Amino acid sequence: MHLRLISWFFIILNFMEYIGSQNASRGRRQRRMHPNVSQGCQGGCATCSDYNGCLSCKPKLFFVLERIGMKQIGVCLSSCPSGYYGTRYPDINKCTKCKADCDTCFNKNFCTKCKSGFYLHLGKCLDNCPEGLEANNHTMECVSIVHCEASEWSPWSPCTKKGKTCGFKRGTETRVREIIQHPSAKGNLCPPTSEARKCTVQRKKCPKGERGRKGRERKRKKPNKEESKDAIPDNKGLEPSRETPEQRENKQQQKKRKVQDKQQKSSLDLFGELNHPIWRLHQYFREATANLRQEETGATEPHDPP
Repeated sequence: MHLRLISWFFIILNFMEYIGSQNASRGRRQRRMHPNVSQGCQGGCATCSDYNGCLSCKPKLFFVLERIGMKQIGVCLSSCPSGYYGTRYPDINKCTKCKADCDTCFNKNFCTKCKSGFYLHLGKCLDNCPEGLEANNHTMECVSIVHCEASEWSPWSPCTKKGKTCGFKRGTETRVREIIQHPSAKGNLCPPTSEARKCTVQRKKCPKGERGRKGRERKRKKPNKEESKDAIPDNKGLEPSRETPEQRENKQQQKKRKVQDKQQKSSLDLFGELNHPIWRLHQYFREATANLRQEETGATEPHDPP
């Protein structure tokens, strides 16, 4: 009996020594793997290293690796940064990078915002939008094509002509409508918003206040004509006055001057400016013929006897 107790005692003692040796070897192994592991970390880290930063995070925080030059440092954040999505595991919460064409994402297969040059459609980033959709360069998304929409036509307006509703038989009437929805870039264009057509009405006289300008101008012109008639002197009852030979000569000279002026104007129209060589030649011949006529008249006129 005593021998059995002693044997059991030695067995238990050896087992306890074995367990202690295993714990000591595990601690030495951990110290060899992480020589700079510290339990008093800051910034949400559960365990950290002086060289690698955070090695594990506190509960509900996400672990993400940030690249600084050629080195990556572990950081613990409350939410994943832009370009990453968060995944929760039993032992760790980790941030994973989105696809190359995705700026922000919900998970690996669903993007919420695309990078420049891509358009978002159903969680995917596309180079071009599918058929039936168009690209919105403001939101960088594929949206439905919007066509123009117009309201119903208004009733036809009264028949008018030059802003009046009386004093005519044929005029025009119009109707309008409004644009309810403007189209998008690929949508159908808007139709005309106004329409006009010819109309015929029964002619009726305008009231005095609605007479047009033509009637007023005619009334103004009538007294002017009467005044002009009154202003013309009546020479029928006057006797023709006797003219002296000197007055007759003056009249003939004036007529000649008028004829010369007309010829001069016509020649100016034909030859242009006075400096034109043809015009000079014309003037020379005209003066020469005038001198010859004066010489001939002077030779043929009879001289009064002394």
